[in-house]
Order: sequence, then C-alpha cells, then structure tokens
Amino acid sequence: MTAYAVFLRGVNVGGINLKMADVKETLAALPVTDVSTLLASGNAVLRSDLSAEALKRAVQDALRARFGYDAWVIVITADDVDAMVSACPYPPDDASTHTYVTLSTDSAVLEELWVLAEGAGTEHARLSPTATAWLAPVGGTLDSTMSKATAKAKFKATTTTRNLRTMLKVQAAVQKLAEQGQHGAGKQNAPGLSDRGRSSQ
Repeated sequence: MTAYAVFLRGVNVGGINLKMADVKETLAALPVTDVSTLLASGNAVLRSDLSAEALKRAVQDALRARFGYDAWVIVITADDVDAMVSACPYPPDDASTHTYVTLSTDSAVLEELWVLAEGAGTEHARLSPTATAWLAPVGGTLDSTMSKATAKAKFKATTTTRNLRTMLKVQAAVQKLAEQGQHGAGKQNAPGLSDRGRSSQ
C-alpha cells in the first residue's frame, strides 16, 4: 500500500464547515486504511492501493455525497510530501514573516502563479512540479498577491495553500505511516516457523 497525504481545499473557511471526525469517518469508508486527520484546515493521511488519481476521485466523490459541497482535494504520496517540504528554503515562521506552500495538481497553474509572484516582488521558491513556497508579512497574508490569486475561482479546482507549520506536521504523520507500512511488509515477507519447517523437509 502507498501512504498518501490528502489536502482538502477551502475547508472551514468561506462557509464550508466540516468536522474532522466526520471527514475521517467518510474517508475510512473508502478502500483505504489507517486514516488520520490533522488540524481543522482539512488534512488527512492514509494508506491505499489506489493510484493517486483514483484516490483523488474517490475522496472528492465521497465528500460531495456526504457533505453536499463542491469538494476538491490534492493527493500526494509520502515521498513527494517529504521531498517538497525538505526542499523549502524558508523557516516555518519568524517575527515578521509567514511561510506558505501552495499545492497544485496542474503545473501550468503554478507557472501562472509564479509569474504573478515575480511581478509582485513576492519572495518564492519552487519546491516541486506541484508545489511553490512563498512568503507573506505577518498580518498581511490576505492582502498578498498569492493569497488573492489563489482565492480566484479559476484556481479553485487545482490549488490549495497551507502554512509551512502545517506541512511539517503532515510530513511527519505521512512519513510515520509509510514507515509503518514498510515494517508491516517486512513482517509479512519474513518466513514463519511453519514456513521454515516446510523448507527444511
């Protein structure tokens, strides 16, 4: 099974209020295991044999059916989450600045946001084909170019943003899940007493 992080877009903002316990229950009904949710911003980690794209469709359909809203999610493997967070050159926060990571399922969308950030003089760094980190002054996040841009309807289905502190928590949780899966696979593949007995006969 593959360990995944699932990021819900627009949860508990703009009138879309979901209880994470209900989200967990909804996800657990899918062909997945080991579901956990993190924070109220709509983050989950789980394991599944589904591909990332198939899992994305299944999660979106389940959320739409359960909660009656136009759900969009981004699904990323544990390895990709680890790589993008580790590549971030900025600290989680300092006295004057917050660090954010915008995730997208469409690299062309990130290119468009990149151009906007360049034009506005926003400090930013590409972390992967599906993630860009950017900085905003404390108290000025909602007025930042990137925040205003990602709030537009054209980006609704393909982007979501988290602060770096949240991404670090997701990174730790999904890596732990991936490691548990590897250990479990090792135990399943290790020969038991009966196996060794048969092989010696």
